[in-house]
Amino acid sequence: MSEPTRCHWCGTDPLYTAYHDQEWGVPLHSENGWYERIVLETMQAGLSWITVLRKRDQYRMVCAGFDPRLVAVFTERDVDRLMADPGIIRNRAKIRAMIDNAHAFLALQAKHGSVDAYFWRYVDGRTQQPCYQRHADIPTVTPLSTQMAKDLKQAGFRFVGPTMCYALMEATGLINDHVVSCHRHTASVS
Repeated sequence: MSEPTRCHWCGTDPLYTAYHDQEWGVPLHSENGWYERIVLETMQAGLSWITVLRKRDQYRMVCAGFDPRLVAVFTERDVDRLMADPGIIRNRAKIRAMIDNAHAFLALQAKHGSVDAYFWRYVDGRTQQPCYQRHADIPTVTPLSTQMAKDLKQAGFRFVGPTMCYALMEATGLINDHVVSCHRHTASVS
């Protein structure tokens, strides 16, 4: 049996392939899942996504299952502890952003009732289906991701630019950027 056609960016790494096939572009509706994706996208800034994926399990452990309520109470002592952990990306600014973003996340949740509802309102509750033929056609920034980044910054989030927000939109299924030849393109509809 031949391998299905995939978006070329996932290559042949089994971890990357599993992420592509099982998660990327699948509509997300879990509160802690949203916090997880924000943490991981924040950590990815300036690095490859596979680097972050390889450290994901350790992040899950040090972030108490990506529970923003527990991360929000981290102290400077926790920052120091995390800086000594070789299983994560040891960048003090990103670690502090992870904690600050937990506070902003909880405030957003309190204001809107759910972070899931907050993010899905950007696409009127439906996955956008642009139908790109080639990976080179897929943008890295759009007016919508620019607006999302502006809104998140105003809400107190850090390390959230338009490129990060577009990647977040792709990863969480707000937009289906699997190229049309990819076996996941039609399966990624909410």
